[in-house]
Amino acid sequence: MFGLKEAEVAELVRAVSSPDLDRDGIEERFARSVWSGLAEPGDRVAGLLVAELGAAGALTALVERSELEAITRAASPSGLGPRDIQSGLDRWIPRLASATALVALRQAVRLGVRLSIPGEDSWIPGVDDLGESAPLALWQRGQGGAVAALDSSIAIVGARAATGYGEHVTMEASAGLVDRGFAIVSGGAYGIDGMAHRAALASQGATVAFLAGGVDRFYPAGHEALLSRIVERGCVIAELPPGAQPTKWRFLQRNRLIAAASQATVVVEAGWRSGALNTVSHALQLGRPVGAVPGPVTSAASAGCHRVIREHDVRLVTSPDEMAELVGVELPESARGSAGDPRVIRLLDALSDRSARRPEELAARSGLSVVDVHAALGLLELDGRVRERERGWVRVLPRPASGT
Repeated sequence: MFGLKEAEVAELVRAVSSPDLDRDGIEERFARSVWSGLAEPGDRVAGLLVAELGAAGALTALVERSELEAITRAASPSGLGPRDIQSGLDRWIPRLASATALVALRQAVRLGVRLSIPGEDSWIPGVDDLGESAPLALWQRGQGGAVAALDSSIAIVGARAATGYGEHVTMEASAGLVDRGFAIVSGGAYGIDGMAHRAALASQGATVAFLAGGVDRFYPAGHEALLSRIVERGCVIAELPPGAQPTKWRFLQRNRLIAAASQATVVVEAGWRSGALNTVSHALQLGRPVGAVPGPVTSAASAGCHRVIREHDVRLVTSPDEMAELVGVELPESARGSAGDPRVIRLLDALSDRSARRPEELAARSGLSVVDVHAALGLLELDGRVRERERGWVRVLPRPASGT
C-alpha cells in the first residue's frame, strides 16, 4: 500500500480509527493521515485535489510521480490549472517520506490518539464550512464526549498578556456558559485561553483545545499540566500529525478551526493587533456570531475589543447571558439593555461624582462581584457616564442643556 507493507499500515490505521475497516477504508484514512503532514493547514490546492481525486488517488499520484499533465487533466473539474498543481507538487514532494507517516501513526497509537476524517461520527461538522481550506483530517486526543459537545459550544479567546480584569471576566464567562450547557473552545495559550479552559474544568464542563502543532507536543510548555487535564476530561485536537511543530503560520490557521468548530466566538481582551482578532476575522467570514467584552478605554488590552465593536458586526457582551444570546438563547427581559441592567443600576448608586472609589469598594457598596463591577464600569465608560481617576472611579453627571 503506497509502497509500504500493507499489514503494518492496516494495523496502525485500525488502532487509531476502527478495527472493522476494510481495505478501502484503511487506504483512505492512511492517505489522509499522510496528507495532514504533507500540506500546510489551509492549503487550498491540496483540499481541491483531494476532493477531486480522493485522498488515496491524490497520494498515489504523488508516490508514483505521475506527470503534471495527467494530474491536471484528472483534477480539471476542480478548476485547478497546471500552475496550481505544480506549485503544490513543489511544496508536498519534499515532505513525502514513508518513515515520517508511520512514525506519526505509531506515536498516535502509543498515546491513544484518534484519527478522524470527514463523514465519521467523530468528525466536527462545523469545520466543513471552511470549504476548500477545511482540514483533511483531525487528530483527537482525549474524550469523545467532549468532541460531541461541540454541537453546543462557544469559543472564548483573547490576549496572552491578559490583565486581572480580563482573567476574572473570562473565569465568570466560562463557568457561566458551562452552567448553561455550553462546551468551551479555545487555543490552550497563556492568558485568556488558559483561564477559559481552567474555569470550564473547574465547573465540570466540557472543553476543547485546538493546537497549532501535533497533539503530542503540548505548547506552550508551561501549560503541559493544563493540557494534560484537558486530555483527561476534555479533548485536544490538531490537524497536523503527531510530531509536528507549531509555527506562526500554523497558529493563525489553527484559529480558523476554533471559529469553525464553535457556534459563536467571544473575545474578552485583545490589543489593537492581537492574534485573537484573527479568530474574530475567521468567525465573521464564516457568518458565525461574535461578541466582544468592553474594558476601560484607557486599557491597551481592550483596544482590539473596542475596535471590532466599532468597525464590524460584533455585539458588545458583558455577561454569560449575553454571550449565550449570541446563539439564540434569549435573555430575561429584566437583563435587556444597559439602562435596565441591574448591575448598572446598582453600580451607579454606589458611585460618587466627587469621591473616587476603587472597584473593590464599589463591589462592597453595591453587593456585586468585583468582576461584575469591572464589566459594568467598562460599559458605563463607553457611554461617558463614569471616568477613571488616579484613586478610582467617579460618576459623570449629565451636562445641563444649554440656555437652562
